[in-house]
Amino acid sequence: MKPKTVAVVGAAETTRLGKIPDMSVIQLHADAALNAMADAGLKPSDIDGVATAGESPTALAHYLGITPKYADGTSVGGCSFMLHVRHAAAAINEGLCETVLITHGESGRSRVGAGGRMMGGSSLNGQFEMPFGPVGPPTMFTVPVLRYMKTYGVTEEDLANVAVIQREWAAKNPRASFRDPITVDDVLNSDMIAWPFRKLMCCLVTDGGGALILTSAERAKDFPHKPVYILGTGESVETPMVSQMEDFTSSKAFRVAGKKAFEEAGITHKDVDHLMIYDAFAHLPLYGLEDLGFCKPGEAKDFINERNTAIGGKLPLNTNGGGLSYMHSGMYGMYAMQESIRQMRGTAPAQVEGAKISVSHGVGGMFAASGTIIWSNEAP
Repeated sequence: MKPKTVAVVGAAETTRLGKIPDMSVIQLHADAALNAMADAGLKPSDIDGVATAGESPTALAHYLGITPKYADGTSVGGCSFMLHVRHAAAAINEGLCETVLITHGESGRSRVGAGGRMMGGSSLNGQFEMPFGPVGPPTMFTVPVLRYMKTYGVTEEDLANVAVIQREWAAKNPRASFRDPITVDDVLNSDMIAWPFRKLMCCLVTDGGGALILTSAERAKDFPHKPVYILGTGESVETPMVSQMEDFTSSKAFRVAGKKAFEEAGITHKDVDHLMIYDAFAHLPLYGLEDLGFCKPGEAKDFINERNTAIGGKLPLNTNGGGLSYMHSGMYGMYAMQESIRQMRGTAPAQVEGAKISVSHGVGGMFAASGTIIWSNEAP
């Protein structure tokens, strides 16, 4: 595949983020989709490819009045939308379609028209993990985290500092759910959820959505906004059961997806100006920095503590405030990519001056899946 021949020409989130009790899931998808079409100067009849997760591409196409030549319903959790971008780039390059709409909408907080969670008794997770008493991600993600902390001497304070620095970024973002400054003590004094996670180490639960429109780089020059080009992509999956990870201190899916994306892009880590790492919980940026190769194993905590990822640091990370402070409707990957695209367009509230290359890295489930996209505002 040659992803460098595809670009984003439309990008938008739902008109509102946070608590939206008057809109169902499909309405959130549509709101984001129509906003992205307006951003690109397109109408539904201009779209010939659709991709989505959480909702079916069939329902989405019907609801929007789109007759697609390409449809993708890949659903591997919160990073599904990164995989949609990768697949759409391949489809456009192969001539399967010309213009792909990727949508996300989720009523994570209000639960209007939201489906149930896929952790039924007959699933592997339902048979072999749920009987031991975990109650959703906050309790299941603790399994690898405790091993990681013990192996590398990571403390609660280190985890808390991740949330503190991301709140600093959120303070610059008018649409962020939480903008007030917090301290390490504030995080450590927040409610205990499941050791070692305190409430402020856990993601938000919100309503919202987002959408992207992709087309060929050649066509992209004719759209209202400066194109954001796809330089490299990667994806992988490991296990539906967090207890069965090959290594609790590292995600195999992260390593495979990241390595592939960097190889395709033909760049080094020093070329990256901006980074988005899906942060459903405070430990994920640590794993992401290490598994993507920005830090050696065990060194991510010091990298963050030294404020390399903070405002003014050499690797700005999660500049929208992340899932910990910006918003997190349940499948956060779309929002990570939206911020990368804003940074590449030069329109982000906390704009990184002169940024030319951004990396969006996502997780699905509890380290079950991963997707990585590398973007640039310069034509390859």
